[in-house]
Amino acid sequence: MISLESQPAPPPKRPPRRGLGRFTLDIRQTISPWKQAGILGGSLAIGLAISVVILDLAGIAPLDLAKELAGVFNANSLRSVLVRAAPLILVGLGAGLAFRIGFWNLGLEGQMVFGGIFATAVSIYNIGPESTRIVVMGIAASAGGILWVLLAYWMKVRFRVNEIISTLLMNYIASYFLLHLLYGAWQDSKTAFPQSSQYRPFERLSDIGSGVNSALLVALAVAAVAAWAVHLSRAGFYMRFISANANMAKVVGVPVRTISLVVIAASGAAAGLAGFVNVTSQEGRLTQSFFDGYVFSGILIAFLSRNDPIVVVIVGFLLAVLFVTGQTLQVFYQIPFTMVQLVEAIIVIAVASSEFLIRHRVRWTR
Repeated sequence: MISLESQPAPPPKRPPRRGLGRFTLDIRQTISPWKQAGILGGSLAIGLAISVVILDLAGIAPLDLAKELAGVFNANSLRSVLVRAAPLILVGLGAGLAFRIGFWNLGLEGQMVFGGIFATAVSIYNIGPESTRIVVMGIAASAGGILWVLLAYWMKVRFRVNEIISTLLMNYIASYFLLHLLYGAWQDSKTAFPQSSQYRPFERLSDIGSGVNSALLVALAVAAVAAWAVHLSRAGFYMRFISANANMAKVVGVPVRTISLVVIAASGAAAGLAGFVNVTSQEGRLTQSFFDGYVFSGILIAFLSRNDPIVVVIVGFLLAVLFVTGQTLQVFYQIPFTMVQLVEAIIVIAVASSEFLIRHRVRWTR
């Protein structure tokens, strides 16, 4: 039997080992606009830097890229930028308005398609007098976009179908319906190509001087109305309330269903107008690919502008510069259009990643 006195004493406790520190993650309660802009600008700079490296590996030196960007601002290229900026601004407004109330409208391309279809129907069937034909085409295009997006909203309310899925799949339905028309009843009889007949001069958005097309005026007018609604109207306050907490907004008496319906309809109308200004200012007819790539462009513009209609105008113009520069690089440097889309995707990922740092704060603690 072993006595207690003969048992060895326990070893002395070692002091806790102190490390170098660790990261802690906190949720931000508030963030200043300047800090938010700094985080967003830093993420954008990282995305652009990665894009420059990729283009350099593809054979375009950074100095040559800078020269091409500077060359965009000559007279002819600037006109192309302004014409291209109009539909980009409108799809950015369409995405931003829907995102403000938490409705993820990814069906911008489908709404553009029906905007173009409705506008072309007015031309083909000679609806309205010639003096106001272009106005009727614009109204019809807005109606086409509204009807297509409200179908997705109705499925969400009635059957609880997620709008991300429905709007994305509806893009395919719209594009195949467009092909059905262009390979069928609306095919140009003169050329036998899958496109509609050429619009007449009074059915096109014309230049108003100094290389500015009236399509840009349409986009700026819609942006002004959207900015007033978001920043100055009661509906803008309701939108912020719905985005923060839709259930609480309903409890305190906010007309959630009505505001959501109006905002989503406005989103579809803006996308439909984007299709209208595209076919009447750039294409001159309904074609089978006039809407390609605009859904990602709209999402990018909405993210970069933080869904602010005023900033959408600036970002839309900058993205138009990127697209026109991409077209120049395709011609003179033989890079594929997929490279331009890759650059756009990198910027989207970089900007989307900034949302984490805007909502969270990373600290180093010892």
